[in-house]
Order: sequence, then C-alpha cells, then structure tokens
Amino acid sequence: MIKQSAIALTIAAALHSAAAQANTISGVVKDPKGQPVANAEVDVIGAAAKTRTDESGRFVLRNVPVREVELHLAARRFGHNNVKLSVPAAGLTDVELQLTPSSFEIIDVTASPLHASVTESALPVSVLAGDRLKMQQTTSLGDTLRKEVGVHSNFHGGVTSSPIIRGLDGPRVLIMQNGLDAGDASRIGPDHSVATETSTATQIEVLRGPATLFYGSGAIGGVVNVVDDRIPTDSTPRVEWLTELQSVDSAKLVAGSLVNGNQDYAVYLDGFWRDSINYKAPHDWLHREQEDEHDHEHDDEHADEHDEHGRRIANTFSTSKGFTVGGSRLLDNGFVGLSYGRLEREYGIPGHSHGGEEDHAEHDEELVYADKKQDRLQLQSELFFDNPWLRQLNSRLAYTDYQHAEIEDGFVSTVFRNKSHEARFELFHQPVYDWKGGLSLHYKFSDFEAIGSEAFTPPSESTMLALGWMAERHFGPVLLQLGARAERVKISANQVLLPELEIHGHGDEHHDHEHGDEHGDEEMLRVFGVENQYTPVSLSAGLVWDFAAGYNIGLSLSQAERAPSAAELFSFGPHLGTRSYEVGSLFRLNEDRDGFELNRSGFELEKSRNLDLTFRKFDGDFGLVLNAFYNRVDNYFYQRNTGLFAEYSHEDHGHEEELDHSEHEDAAEGHGDELPIYLYVNEDVDLHGFEAQFIWQISAPYKLTVQGDYIRARLRAGGELPRTPPLRLMTELAYQGNHFDADLSISRYFKQENTAELEQASAGYTLVDASISYRFNVGSQDLVAYLKAQNLTDELALVHTSFLRDITPLPGRNFALGIRGSF
Repeated sequence: MIKQSAIALTIAAALHSAAAQANTISGVVKDPKGQPVANAEVDVIGAAAKTRTDESGRFVLRNVPVREVELHLAARRFGHNNVKLSVPAAGLTDVELQLTPSSFEIIDVTASPLHASVTESALPVSVLAGDRLKMQQTTSLGDTLRKEVGVHSNFHGGVTSSPIIRGLDGPRVLIMQNGLDAGDASRIGPDHSVATETSTATQIEVLRGPATLFYGSGAIGGVVNVVDDRIPTDSTPRVEWLTELQSVDSAKLVAGSLVNGNQDYAVYLDGFWRDSINYKAPHDWLHREQEDEHDHEHDDEHADEHDEHGRRIANTFSTSKGFTVGGSRLLDNGFVGLSYGRLEREYGIPGHSHGGEEDHAEHDEELVYADKKQDRLQLQSELFFDNPWLRQLNSRLAYTDYQHAEIEDGFVSTVFRNKSHEARFELFHQPVYDWKGGLSLHYKFSDFEAIGSEAFTPPSESTMLALGWMAERHFGPVLLQLGARAERVKISANQVLLPELEIHGHGDEHHDHEHGDEHGDEEMLRVFGVENQYTPVSLSAGLVWDFAAGYNIGLSLSQAERAPSAAELFSFGPHLGTRSYEVGSLFRLNEDRDGFELNRSGFELEKSRNLDLTFRKFDGDFGLVLNAFYNRVDNYFYQRNTGLFAEYSHEDHGHEEELDHSEHEDAAEGHGDELPIYLYVNEDVDLHGFEAQFIWQISAPYKLTVQGDYIRARLRAGGELPRTPPLRLMTELAYQGNHFDADLSISRYFKQENTAELEQASAGYTLVDASISYRFNVGSQDLVAYLKAQNLTDELALVHTSFLRDITPLPGRNFALGIRGSF
C-alpha cells in the first residue's frame, strides 16, 4: 500500500506546474446587520488556501491562484455562501463578504468528493458534530446516532448496536472511518461491533439513500462516515479531553486528543478508555420476568437481591481502549499524511444465555464475550494544482488487520478475522465549460475467515475494482450533478459446506432432538468451492434548485446495483448472537422441506431504482427539511423465517439453558435445544417513506426542534420485510445562555404492526431525555461540566429492529455526569 501511495504522489508531483503564481485575498465577513462574524471558515474551492476569521471578522487568504476563484464561507449558526472573485496579480484587499444567520447547523460533508454541505446536497445528509456529538456519543455507533432523523439502531444490548438507515442495514450500509471502509466484521452480524470510536470523533456524517456512486455497491442503502483528525490538515494547536461517569451500567470514560506542529508538519495523538458492567433494565422488566416465571416464588428476604440482579441484562458489559497517532507534511498545495490506530475491546454477547437472571459480570464461568483487536494504517493526501487541465488529486489508502474471538465459559469457541486493504484515487479536472468533476479509481480487497463452532459462514475473499465519473455545473440557481460507476466484484470461497441437517416444524409429530449441528460432527453432503463474479453499474442524476433566498429543492434519481455479500450467499450454521440458524441463498429447501440442496437457479444482482425529493428552508428563525423517498428494488436479499427449526447441542459450549424463541412462544416448552432457521432469499420489494425536521428559534436562547420519520418496506408479491422501524416522532426544547445550556427531548416510537410472516408486533414506547451543562474558563481552558439524564420515566422499551427484542430492553433510567475541556 505504501508503494502504491508513493507512485501516486510521484505522478502528482510530475503533473504539478513549476512555481505556480499565487497571491493573497484579505477582507472581512459580516452578517446582514453589519456585525462581524468571528471564527468563520473561508477557503478557496479547488485550492489549498483556507483560513478563519478573527474576533473582528477579518481574514487573510494566502496562496490564492491568480485567476477566477470561488470562495466558500461557513460559520456556526449561519448559512453557507459561495462567492466568485477574479484575483489579479496584485491580489485583493478589503473584500467584504456576508453570511446570513440560520436556525440550522449547516456543516460541510467530508464524505462527498464534490464539495457539499447538508443544505447543498441532492441527497439528504445529516451531520452530528460539536456539542451535540459530545452529548450523544455512547459505546456503540448505532446508539450514538439514534436521534438522527431517518436513522434507527438495531440495539444489540447496547454493546454492538449498528445504525439502520431508512430500514436498511448490514451489507447495504457502509461504515467508514475518514472516507474508507472500517474493515471490521460488523456487516455480517449485529453481534459484531463496529470498529470505530465516537468519543474522539469530530463529526459523524450520514448519507441517507444510495451512495453507490462514490463508495460502491456496499453503500446502496447509505453511508455513515466517522471523521477525526488522525491525519491533520493543519497544525493549529488544539487539545480536547473528556471524562464521564454513568449510573445505569457504572460506565467510566476517559478520552482525549491533540494536534500540534509548525508551518511544515502537523502531528496528532488521541486515546480513550471505557469500562462498563451489565446495564440495568427498567423496573417493569423485573415484573415482566416474574410474570413469565409465575411458578417461581421470592420471599422478602431475597427480594432486594433479585431486584438488583434480575434487572441487569446478562453479557452487556464492555471494556475498551485504543490510541491513534498520525502526522502530515503540510505543503503549499495540500498535504500528505499517515496514521496508525490500535483498538482493543472486550464486550459481552447477549443472546447466548437466557438473560436477565443474574449479573454475569460477577460470575466468570458464565461469561459469553468477544475479545476484539484491530490495527489500522491509513494514508491520505490532497494535492491541488494550478495546471491547465488538472485541478486536484485525492488519495486514500488503508490497511486493516481485524480479529475477534468469541469466548464461552473461558474457552474460545469461534474466531473471526478480516484482513483488508483499500485504495481510492480521485482525479479532478479544471472546469470545462463550467463543468467541474473528475474520475475515481477504487480498489478494495477483503480476506475474511471464521473458524470454530459458530463459523456460520465459510472463509472467503472479496475483491472489488471500480471506475467512477462525477460532474456538476451551476445553471444560474440550479446545480446539476451527474455520475456513473462500474464495478467488477469477485467473491470466492473454497470451503463452502452443505451439511446433512435434520430440520422440523413445531407442528411435526416426530423429530429427533438429539441431532447436533457441529460441522465437525455432522455428515457433510458436500464441501466445495465457489467463485462468483458480478459487474454492478450505478447511474445517478441530481439537482439542487435555490428558487429563493434561503430555500431550495433537491431531487435525486438513481439506479444502483449491488452484488450479494459472502455471508448472504454461503452461510450455513448456527448464529447464536442472533439466536438463529442461518442458511445462505446458495441453498434452498428441497420439495419435501426436510433438508437443503444447492440452489442452481443462479443469482442476479440486486437492482434498486430510487427517487429522493427534498424541500429545505434554512435562513432565518424558522427552518425545515422535508424528505420523501421511494426505492423499488429487484432481487432484494433478506433473511426469511422458514418456520422450521434445527437441533443445536450446547454441550460443547458448556450451556444447558434453554433458548427463547420470541416469535414462537407456543414452543417454549420442549424445544430448548433448537434454533429457528432463517434462509436468505431474494424477492422484489418496495420501500418508501418520509422524513421531516422543523426548527424554530423562538428567541435568542430558546430553540424548538420537531422531527419524525416513517418507513414502509413491502414485498411486491405481498407481505412485509422483517424488523422495519416504526413511525417515530421526536421533539426537543433547548436553551442556550451565556454559561448555561439545557434541553429536554421526548421521543415517541409507535406500535409496529406491519410485520413479516412469523414476526410479532411491537408495542410503542416513549423516551424522555434531558441534559444541563455549564461553561466556564480556567486559565486558557474552555470547560463544560454537564449532567445527562436518559429514559427519565424508566420506560420499558423493546426495540422492534433488534434481533434480541424480547431479551434486551433499552436501559432503564440513567444519569451521566461529565466534564470536558479544550484549549
């Protein structure tokens, strides 16, 4: 990877014209009332020149090309502004620029190769940054983003929760770290944690809708990009730190980061440590458990002890630590940087045990947990050129070595490994007839293997090579964006297993309960190799029409194709993290429904045709964003509950307890050592819905936010997709004073009755959260002390999108006390 980067940079240097002429622009940024705007960012689009305004709103831009340039202005609580200027050889002085106040927090999106912010994108985008990010960050990425419009969490006991975008997750939602794949195993199962850290992130970007044009078919449902400063782009000295304590799980967090350097070099360092025990469920969970076990009596002497242990959800503890070190060489025309990150985490895996009976954190012999380690090396550069043809070259390369071992009763049962490397180069040309754009070359390789008793998917290699094109042009108030991408995807596995598996339904009069499903003990019908190749093609067109000052309409049309993942094709085995027996689409039930055979019908690409319509008002005291979307997907891969069961022996895992099957409660007795069979199938589906967000700046300190989202996911032949998020409405009243900030939010999740076959409906619930913070200074440090309260009413909430809905409720009432600082 380093050699590839060196070659790319050598080519870039060769293309650089010698001694490009540059000059300066100086001026001031004001608001409509003539007041200066401090700390506003001013940069030249397509060049390395950028700076910030001082307290008087003044700025000086250096190394500005001597030609017509486009300045981009951005500041907190202001709308963005683009201004074109013609720069003479003598430069420009006393330039007066203006920004208009906005009720929206408008933030630039680094995940887009073409410049865009949350109000300038044809696709809807959300960005969680600043104080909001610090107040919402949790152990898992999914729970950190749970309040973002259009984003839900699959809540897997809080330890491995991943984001769901518009009802889509898994291999359809790409999780990135600074623009490249996170390189973990989180996309093959909800019990595998995402290998990113939110406490040291500067912002988290969510692209809702197909983003395959830039990032490949793994982004057909959307993108989550976790951004930090591990490869710094400037050397402005800054330090941030944070410490926090929580009540519901006795969580402790310490995190910090720093950037420093000089005119030529910048260095970065961060580190964090987290620790928590099994979290407490709401009080009503204990009553629910007692009702389920009505034959069990508790005397008064042990009532308090049962209340303490019975409310703690087994195997939801977590301990993690990590650090990152990085550095950049700062050039007149950009930067080149390299970083190394180490992440270690041990976390419980809920679902393997009955759960909720006692605090397993106090009984080592009953622990079921994962031990995860990841090493990540990343190189990034952005180089700008004053060349007649070439404008910019972006390079991103990463190598990731990931593994986690699942440990039961002190013994390693399964090991998952993923070694991956990725490279993406983006080459942008100078404007041609006012068209800006360029080409991208993207390569990704993943060597994945799972070894052990729960290796439900065989070792596999996936290779992707793609060529993309993107372009945009302003036609007056209309921005038109076009793009295309073609990929070559190869997925191969040389140890695909088809075991002889005895299956049965609960209506069967006779079935054998003594048949184990360890691959080593089963008779194999076949062990064979498979190599599939696909050529996904994606096309998109979008426009943003600024039809009035502070208003615009976004429209996006796209056709995207996705190759199925290795897990969707080749899986065949028990997956206790989801309490299911997974079978890939390479297999099918035989006609007698008493076993599986090869599916010889072949597999087409998943093809999605998508429409997104967005209306925005972002200037002034009242703002709103309305999104409507419709996705028509052919050959959609999903897990269908077959209604059948496979016997599963726990003897080799040291477990004798029975497994719940929440979707088959009539079978709770006499069917403890079995797992429901979920078969990957591909059918035609339609997904549609809306997202709405209203923001009203009532007065200088008070702001009211109301938002909601709704998703409907239906099979075209009739029926619903499983685990679709319910209708949700949220409201928040925030106060921001000179020193004190406070907010109160209420989230209502409605009952979900649009369920798949053999899936139960979920009850609605309401969550109430609040926070208060106090800002003060000690010397040169800006400090914030805060108190957060979550689920204030101690509501019992069962998350419909969770595989473990009925055994891992959301945590009960929680208080978090913390302090963070910066200087």
